[in-house]
Amino acid sequence: MEESNNNNRRNDLLRFDKNTCPGCKIDQLKQQQTGVPYKHLSYIWLVSLCTALPISSLYPFIYFMVRDFGIASQEEDIGYYAGFVGSSFMVGRALTSLIWGVLADRYGRKPIILIGTFSVVIFNTLFGLSSTLWMAICSRFLLGCFNSLLGTIRAYATEVCREEYHGLAMSIVSTSRGIGMIIGPAIGGFFAQPAEKYPRFFSETSLFGRFPYFLPCLIISVYALAVFISSWWLPETLHMHRARVVTEAESLHVPELEASEGLLSQNENIDVKAEKVSSFSLLKNWPLMSTIIVYCVFSLQEIAYAEIFSLWAVSDKKFGGLSFSSQDVGVVLAISGFGLLLFQLILYPYIEKLLGPLAVTRLSAIISIPILSAYPYIAMLSGVSLYLTINCASLIRNVLSVSLVTGIFILLNNAVPQHQRGAANGISMTAMSVSKAFGPAGAGALFSWAQKRQVAAILPGDQMVFFVLNVIQFIGLLLTFKPFMAQHDGRTL
Repeated sequence: MEESNNNNRRNDLLRFDKNTCPGCKIDQLKQQQTGVPYKHLSYIWLVSLCTALPISSLYPFIYFMVRDFGIASQEEDIGYYAGFVGSSFMVGRALTSLIWGVLADRYGRKPIILIGTFSVVIFNTLFGLSSTLWMAICSRFLLGCFNSLLGTIRAYATEVCREEYHGLAMSIVSTSRGIGMIIGPAIGGFFAQPAEKYPRFFSETSLFGRFPYFLPCLIISVYALAVFISSWWLPETLHMHRARVVTEAESLHVPELEASEGLLSQNENIDVKAEKVSSFSLLKNWPLMSTIIVYCVFSLQEIAYAEIFSLWAVSDKKFGGLSFSSQDVGVVLAISGFGLLLFQLILYPYIEKLLGPLAVTRLSAIISIPILSAYPYIAMLSGVSLYLTINCASLIRNVLSVSLVTGIFILLNNAVPQHQRGAANGISMTAMSVSKAFGPAGAGALFSWAQKRQVAAILPGDQMVFFVLNVIQFIGLLLTFKPFMAQHDGRTL
């Protein structure tokens, strides 16, 4: 009789309690909701923006920052050293993204989001206080190591809302990320070197005068702190039944707790083995892996373009640039950001439903090629015509880039079930970060080399730079067709 009671207690301990599992609570809430979950989508927007702002905020002023370090022997070499600063972030993220993805699948999305947002507060502030090239590289590297938000928030976005709103949720992620990749440089352009631009408010002897690139970093860090505080109210979406069993056993003070814990540890070992098999199966999931490879190619082109655009815009006209100030670059990117916001929130969900994510990705890649080819010729303009043309070209190009990535996000999340999304996004973030690590360094080296060949017979100056960008874009486009890429249900495209 006593043995029967013990078995019943053990069975009670191992019985899942859906009322206390956060993942089950979210599932029940989704069943009750009929409209757009604006509250959850606003959280997604804020966190996605937090992870994107520090990635590209340095581009408008990195040219001047490296120049002030005094490490470049000649002006043409500044872009070379600037590339290493930009790449250090992606190297750090490449080393840790998979780890953060696995932790998000094991311990939940919310803890990883909290760690990531707080890391922006610390390491982005340190970057703004950098006085040497190595300090700048190390702070960006550590920022990348702890910047685990994008992969986690992509998984979170598909779990927090109903299936019919997955396209909108992914659009929110990519839009916020795209806005961050544009507003970040705008903040860097407007607020870097404040003592020079706004001498009425900032003196040369003030903190912002002694550290001319600290103010834009501080602004982003303050925003990240606000997101960190608000993230405490994020609902968790991961199913955590095992954690519930341990908690219930402790609260009941069952005499057979030791035996029950033995059963739990056996179950945990089984789960660990299952996780290993599951992680290995992800590498054999060709729809997922082919999507990740395509994502890496387009990400390489995207980060290279972001680095090159700012370097090209601030470089002198004698080298084929636009002779813009960092503030001029900020204005162009701010206008692009506003137009991108309107397009992604108003038009993209309808276009995605009409054409599908893959068709949008292909179409965006095709249209981007002639636009990029026109950039070297835009530099020949001046005055109002230059500003109008470069603003239109930048706006269209950024809209296409973010639409392309949004389609990739949707395809990637559709390729795996929920319990694998954290690891799948971790793998994609690792692979993407590796490809992006080569982007800034390669773009900086390519830009410096191109500026030294202004009179070359074939693709002189910056024509070579934008030609290489188009080659990468074209390769990514080709990879979206059969027999390379596959849909999540196994059908070849």
